[in-house]
Amino acid sequence: MDQALHLARKAYQRGEIPVGALVLSPENKIVAQAFNQVEAHQNPLAHAEMIVLKKACLKVKSKRLMGYSLVVTLEPCPMCAAAAMHARIARIVFGAYDSKGGGIEHGARIFSHQQTMYHPEIIGGVREHACQKLLRNFFMNLR
Repeated sequence: MDQALHLARKAYQRGEIPVGALVLSPENKIVAQAFNQVEAHQNPLAHAEMIVLKKACLKVKSKRLMGYSLVVTLEPCPMCAAAAMHARIARIVFGAYDSKGGGIEHGARIFSHQQTMYHPEIIGGVREHACQKLLRNFFMNLR
């Protein structure tokens, strides 16, 4: 999570919502890393999770990331949670909970539905305070 926070700080410095993400191999080695780039690319799909999943798939030359972990500083939104599901990510580890836009523990709760085709391990609240603080500071500075 320390590396994901480092990436989130990079996003913050660039005026992006501070979210950082990485994909770890089954051996816990970093395969890919990214941060939000929605503003830079003027693309609502350029969430850190979407970018890092794409990079990881390209690197391992597979559309499936079975056995891999997604580590992200903020609870993934429904779009990103669904992308992780389609990639067959084994584990999603996130920092801050997102009561407004989250898609795992809040909102759509993508993996709670009986029809969901794949259920990764979910670990929320890792370094939650540090992740929340960065997000709060970002949004306070916008106002």
